[in-house]
Amino acid sequence: MTEANQLVARNVRRFRRERGLSLGEVARRSGLSKQTLSKIEQGVGNPTVDTLSQLGGALDVSIRRLMTEWGTPVFVQRQGEVEWADAEGWSERILDEVYGSGHVRTLLLRLERTRTTPEIGPHTPGTLHHLYVITGKLRTGPLSEPVDISAGDFVRFPGDVPHRHICLSDRVVAHMVTTVPQVHQIGQIVRGPNEPPTET
Repeated sequence: MTEANQLVARNVRRFRRERGLSLGEVARRSGLSKQTLSKIEQGVGNPTVDTLSQLGGALDVSIRRLMTEWGTPVFVQRQGEVEWADAEGWSERILDEVYGSGHVRTLLLRLERTRTTPEIGPHTPGTLHHLYVITGKLRTGPLSEPVDISAGDFVRFPGDVPHRHICLSDRVVAHMVTTVPQVHQIGQIVRGPNEPPTET
């Protein structure tokens, strides 16, 4: 599996799910076989430019969007699967590393089972949410790929697709960092929780 094939696989799977399309429907729209589509989504196919063009037409996106990383896959780090590194005077646990420039927003998130949380619409392309659970248990992530995480777990997921946080315990407290790439630094208006800045 090449990195390029994995990138195409993630994007095809993501765009298809966002549009609520089955493999059969994409096959019908593109003229490709379901077997070919399945291999592409698994990252084991080797699509030609013509195949990507047909896929793009069926999903209503350009070939460039199929070949560009628009965020990252959901990444979960479970408490029991990590190790702390000892340094002089302290120990540290690395949650994640993301490189780039833009707007970074850090907050504490509190949820209660008795309060219904709404669906959150897509933020600016490339937005990522990085969430570490301090107490409680919640379901979070893209609507198409939610994950259940508990105290001590960490998840990173794209915020430029519809997503939601659902409290699965009486109460949840989590530490959340939102990164928005290449945001202009003039005239920003900071909005409510989980909302990236907008420009005037």
